[in-house]
Amino acid sequence: MGARKHKRAEAIKEARKHNAIAKLNNVPTSPRKMRLVADMIRGMKVELALHALQYSPKSAAKPVYKLLRSAIANWEAKNEGIRIEDANLYVKEIFVDEGRTLKRIQPAPQGRAHRIRKRSNHVTIVVDSRIANDKDVEAKVEEKN
Repeated sequence: MGARKHKRAEAIKEARKHNAIAKLNNVPTSPRKMRLVADMIRGMKVELALHALQYSPKSAAKPVYKLLRSAIANWEAKNEGIRIEDANLYVKEIFVDEGRTLKRIQPAPQGRAHRIRKRSNHVTIVVDSRIANDKDVEAKVEEKN
């Protein structure tokens, strides 16, 4: 591995130490409905996102709420000794991918059959600390000077 590639790999590895990732696979909701909830909390502070999900009328909000709490727990496990309140956590990334589609048949008039597609999705949340990002920015500025 070349020097540039090695430095880049080390930088990526260091950045991942601060991130906490949580995934939820095969949620029995259509990806389109889940993306509405994901767009609602993207970039929000964790506390505000939890409150928004808790009181959202969307049925897709409940699994995302549990997933966000899991991501917070993962962040706590990676960063022992740092309080969540001091870390200024936010939802760095959230994306919804299409999962498997179950194909079912429903009877239709005149002996026909219509196909029903029961869609599912995969949700991924990345939680990060704004304080860690501020330190990275300061370090990059010092390197340039």
